Amino acid sequence: MLEHSLQQAIKVYANADEASAYVADKIAQIIKAKQEKGNLAILGLATGSTPKGVYRELVRLHQSEGLSFQNVVTFNLDEYYPMHPVEEQSYVAFMKQNLFNHIDIPAHQIHIPDGTLELSAIQAYCDLYEKKIVDFGGLDMQLLGIGRSGHIGFNEPGSLQESLTRLVQLDTITREDAADDFGGADKVPTQAITMGIQTIVQAKQIFLLALSERKAAIIQKALKGEISTAVPATFLQQLEHVEYILDQKAAALL
Repeated sequence: MLEHSLQQAIKVYANADEASAYVADKIAQIIKAKQEKGNLAILGLATGSTPKGVYRELVRLHQSEGLSFQNVVTFNLDEYYPMHPVEEQSYVAFMKQNLFNHIDIPAHQIHIPDGTLELSAIQAYCDLYEKKIVDFGGLDMQLLGIGRSGHIGFNEPGSLQESLTRLVQLDTITREDAADDFGGADKVPTQAITMGIQTIVQAKQIFLLALSERKAAIIQKALKGEISTAVPATFLQQLEHVEYILDQKAAALL
């Protein structure tokens, strides 16, 4: 991506609430545009603290302004492995708590990687996850956060640009950052199932949301650093259909 167009793709907001509201509005526009044509909106969704404000605003749009999610199909980026969906740290529980329990999306249109599979069944499952996305015509939108390791999804340093949905090892930084959720870094799963980088970049629109000063250093590397497997988020620099939505704290080093 040219420096000029990358600059255009960066949107900096005064605070996290304004940044989150912008992303939620963009997602709502995609949903409504598809509704008008009688089509499904295929959304790639993220978890973690970053998108919580986006989901709060989408819930508000549903409850206060009548935004329907009946035509929405979702594919989540990732899930810890092993992980049972009833555990509070699971991304199934996260998505229900923060979004799905509060909107009118049909349950059969929700897809989240299955953390309960036998090891021997994971590759076939991941291949099917990819096929389902393709069968729906691909992702209309992918929402991303960014980890301090530079990961998008759980594509940790060393992940290849051609990577697809698969089982991965989690980076030490990622596990340390999740320690509070699990009551200690040693209790955080060492693996996860994640969409691949190739899967992510094929989405028609990508919104990378980064908030707080904790993300400033990695945002500087992701947007201004050399494109490298060492910081998987740098692969996005090559794309024309990415928007980086930041609050002032996350953008402080740009």
